[in-house]
Amino acid sequence: MVAQRTREVEISGIRKMFESAPPDSINLGLGEPDFDPPAAVVEAFCRAVRGGQNHYGPSAGLPALRDRIAERYVDREPGTGRENVIVTGSGSEGLMATALALYDPGDEVLVPNPGFVLYGPHARLAGAVPVPYSLSASDGYLPDLAELERLVTPRTSTIVVNSPSNPTGAVFPKSVVDRIVAFADRHELTIVSDEVYEPIVYDGPATSFWGRSDRAIVVNSFSKMLATTGWRIGYLLAPRPLAVEIFKMHYHIMACPSTPAQAAVLVGLESDAATKRMVREFRARRDLVARLLAKVPGVSLVRPGGAFYAFPRFSWERSSQDVAGALLGRGVITTPGDAFGSLGASHLRLSFAASRRNLRRGISILAEYAREVEGAGA
Repeated sequence: MVAQRTREVEISGIRKMFESAPPDSINLGLGEPDFDPPAAVVEAFCRAVRGGQNHYGPSAGLPALRDRIAERYVDREPGTGRENVIVTGSGSEGLMATALALYDPGDEVLVPNPGFVLYGPHARLAGAVPVPYSLSASDGYLPDLAELERLVTPRTSTIVVNSPSNPTGAVFPKSVVDRIVAFADRHELTIVSDEVYEPIVYDGPATSFWGRSDRAIVVNSFSKMLATTGWRIGYLLAPRPLAVEIFKMHYHIMACPSTPAQAAVLVGLESDAATKRMVREFRARRDLVARLLAKVPGVSLVRPGGAFYAFPRFSWERSSQDVAGALLGRGVITTPGDAFGSLGASHLRLSFAASRRNLRRGISILAEYAREVEGAGA
């Protein structure tokens, strides 16, 4: 017999689509940069391994790395220090440790719909109840504060936010961040802010929730900024009283993060030049994808302001699973929009962490499929 909690969660639709793809498919489904880490970071990793940094380290992370992370946030909160920082085994582990530390059975947790696939399952695994709030294309995939007010009950403990967003690419303006903070403070809610795409923005900087509330927790990762997804290394920042409690969960999940990976990303924080080069290419691809999708019949797009995803909506009377499956049969991997929640229906997530050639080829196949569907009147 297995525990009941295993019956309450599923493998994400992202993984299912990726693992069922035929060989040589055009991959517009994968959520990771198609770049190598900066050479200095790779060399630092090798140097750490060769130099004997292969053993357990401090559970909260190497002090030098924690100090360096804290320095990056001092401009947002002058009192930020090492005690606010926990180095985690990826942003996902940071989110899980936070959920286990914050959510009691029966708590209600406001989660975005559509939103990243882990937020709801993490709540359920902790015995809490995920309560979706709407992100609609007509509002630019920004939260509706009036709806949030309607969703709050005496059992609501937390709101989870994600900007820049996976899957929509929306970036919250500062005014929206301010209103969410005021809303959370008014109802004494904790804010869990997933900011792993923070450096990948195209039309202006992202506004962090750090330093705006004494109940805000920020989860981030080196996976996207340094193209080190396979290294599984991230971090979180929390007010000191909350950091103490999250640390307990983090310890019991993984004891300590990878020592050589920490040594390497510490070097990566010395310069953001490689990240800026990557973002310039992603911006060019974003613009290319927007131009190509504008020519696809029956498809509309809210131009993404960050991350590396387009979340086009289609007008056909077909499910997102059906459309993604049809494209998979033609050799293009996409992610069905409803993998991210009910409001992802009639959407696909397209990753532009792919070459410009593959983006053109993949969207050309989508356009051919769209013309066939439109011609059939479906």
